[in-house]
Amino acid sequence: MSGSRKETVLDLAKFVDKGVQVKLTGGRQVTGTLKGYDQLLNLVLDEATEFLRDADDPLKTTDQTRRLGLIVCRGTAVMLVSPTDGTDEIANPFLQPDGA
Repeated sequence: MSGSRKETVLDLAKFVDKGVQVKLTGGRQVTGTLKGYDQLLNLVLDEATEFLRDADDPLKTTDQTRRLGLIVCRGTAVMLVSPTDGTDEIANPFLQPDGA
């Protein structure tokens, strides 16, 4: 291993100025336009929107949202970064039907 600084495995340069979805530790989930990032995975999102969580189950998000505007996501809290373009939500194929 060389003495140079460790670079992130994730190449976020291709997502700059594009829509991304970010999942954070603790269950929070936001979408927005990626404006910048650093080697610690701190993210700057513009026009960010948070998906509010279910009061009964804090790990589930609801369809309710709240606009946040320009935000910074601390790198230590980032669990997942994915593009919003080209992704679709599908039904969970592993859910068992009731009564099975």
